[in-house]
Amino acid sequence: MKNYLVFIVSFILLYTVFQLLSGVILTAFYTPDFSVIEGNLSQEVAFGETHSIPLLVILVIATTSYVLSKKLFKTI
Repeated sequence: MKNYLVFIVSFILLYTVFQLLSGVILTAFYTPDFSVIEGNLSQEVAFGETHSIPLLVILVIATTSYVLSKKLFKTI
């Protein structure tokens, strides 16, 4: 049980760090597309689409992979 808790906590920390770093990198390299503007400047902001997997789904996948790795790669 201790190994599982260490695995889940480290997984959550690594996932959070990855999300923050990827957000910083994507924000730093973003260049707006001014060709879309047709002369009238509106105050609307387009954020685009989000394609992130919820953390709960990732935890279920991580738990399943942890259990399968323990079952498949048992040491004798």
